[in-house]
Amino acid sequence: MKTMTCRSLGGPCDLEHQGENADEVIKAQDRHLREAERAGDTSHQQARDAMKGRWRHPKKSMDWYRDTKAAFAALPEA
Repeated sequence: MKTMTCRSLGGPCDLEHQGENADEVIKAQDRHLREAERAGDTSHQQARDAMKGRWRHPKKSMDWYRDTKAAFAALPEA
C-alpha cells in the first residue's frame, strides 16, 4: 500500500489517497475532485478541469499518466 496526496497529483490540498497501485490512487483522486466540485469547493476546480481533460483525451495525457505511475513506483511501501 502506498500513499499520494491530492497535491502530489496536481490538486490543492494534502488529502491522502492510498492504493496498491497507481491506478487506484488516480481513481481516488478523481473521486475526491468530483466530491469537492459537488460541495462547491472552488479551490479544486482547476485540478478537476485538468482531470476531466485527461479522461476525455487519454492519448494526450499519457505523459502525466506515466509520470504519476513512476512517482507512485518510487514511493516506499506504507
